Amino acid sequence: MKRWLSRLLQVAVLLLPALALYAWQTRDLLPHGARSPAPGLDLRRLNGGNFDGEAIGGRPAVLYFFATWCGVCAASAPQLRWYERFFGEAAPLVLVALDYRSPGEVQAWLAEHRIDAEVLLGDAATAEAFRIRGFPTYYIVDSEGRIAARDFGFTTLPGLWWRTRWAG
Repeated sequence: MKRWLSRLLQVAVLLLPALALYAWQTRDLLPHGARSPAPGLDLRRLNGGNFDGEAIGGRPAVLYFFATWCGVCAASAPQLRWYERFFGEAAPLVLVALDYRSPGEVQAWLAEHRIDAEVLLGDAATAEAFRIRGFPTYYIVDSEGRIAARDFGFTTLPGLWWRTRWAG
């Protein structure tokens, strides 16, 4: 019994700080428990024209906010590529560039990381509306445009799939 209790204490010592850090990192993000509506995304597309939420077509979607200089965003790029390939039809991936010098810089970042997804050019108002305080930040919106999940930092393919699976 003592060995079991000792292991439980070890797990708690490791898990509690990680949960506390996660809660601190996500404290300012838009709420998701009540499934509040996501702010609008009336932004310019990287490849020209304007984007509006109608383009998603009543499906869940992943809104991924990134910066071209962000190392964690670059490390997450393979996960985004795989997500787009396997799950993008059911729940599209929409990248929103927020901190960049030029559209050319965003295009170069996408080419370097071989990402072929919808890309929008955000601005300070976009960052404020979505309460973006760091990169990467992502929101999962359901088919009615409500926030079903949100997170900050590195993500994995199973993590994205799991969150979009329940966004319906």
